[in-house]
Amino acid sequence: MQADMANAEAHAIDWLIRQRDPAFDDWDGFADWLAENPEHNAIYDAVASLDHDLDALSAGPKPSVVIIADTPRRPSRRAWFGGAMAAALVGAISLSSLGLFGNDGRIRTEAGEHRTIALSDGSKIEINGASVIEIDEDRPRFARLESGEAMFHVVHRDDAPFVVETGDAKIVDLGTAFNVVRRDRQTSVAVSEGIVLYNPDREKVRLVAGKGIEVRDGDRKPPVVQDVDVAGVGGWRSGLLVYNGTPLAIVAEDLKRTAGMQVSIAPQASDLSFRGALIIDKNRNRTIADLAALSGTRAERQGEGWILTR
Repeated sequence: MQADMANAEAHAIDWLIRQRDPAFDDWDGFADWLAENPEHNAIYDAVASLDHDLDALSAGPKPSVVIIADTPRRPSRRAWFGGAMAAALVGAISLSSLGLFGNDGRIRTEAGEHRTIALSDGSKIEINGASVIEIDEDRPRFARLESGEAMFHVVHRDDAPFVVETGDAKIVDLGTAFNVVRRDRQTSVAVSEGIVLYNPDREKVRLVAGKGIEVRDGDRKPPVVQDVDVAGVGGWRSGLLVYNGTPLAIVAEDLKRTAGMQVSIAPQASDLSFRGALIIDKNRNRTIADLAALSGTRAERQGEGWILTR
């Protein structure tokens, strides 16, 4: 088992080194290697993250929070199932040196912009576009998602649980990776690894990997735990959006947040929902064409964006 792990790590490092070559074009081979074993994706991401962290190290004291600006990752038609590929990093900069904390500690992303925040305890927050998140330089085990979407990769500590607040809800990690969406007085949580506890002081809903909830502010009943596709949790990071009967209006909101795409829904199509996997292609027209074909709508150009009609 250890030999297999070492071999997979060696292959991951080899792929990472090869991808640094501007002439590298074996993306299909890379996708095939990822698909051979579910563990390959996790191993590659770990190697890539370590590589990024080493590149970000400076000679000075280690900052308590590091921000990494990612370029949007656009998977090929064959590679989407492989998960997140190596991000093209613009840089790693101490948040305090940029003055991004200010008085309220807010970090804002524009539509289509992705950022990664590396905390001093080893935890990591990946922020989707059009999002607002609040962190505290003096409280590395806390974050508040005011709006938008973020993927949390948490290093568990029994003596200091990591707490995420959003709306009037509190999410406490029990050693895990989970995605949170905050939109229109509604919160969605999906867990890909480990366990989280939703509102430990009230509903005390326990979510394990492969489970999720949708909660609207003011709901009096505890949220219903639902099955989610683990492979699709946080899929926005690699350009993969997975839906199971989701209203088209929410799909359009996700496209704007993740890819900066302007999509509106005509009144006659407002009652339609979408089920399936949507890949954000480099050619946005292709993405819209896929969405229209799979949702039974017709896509028309509207200014800088599109409108979906019946």
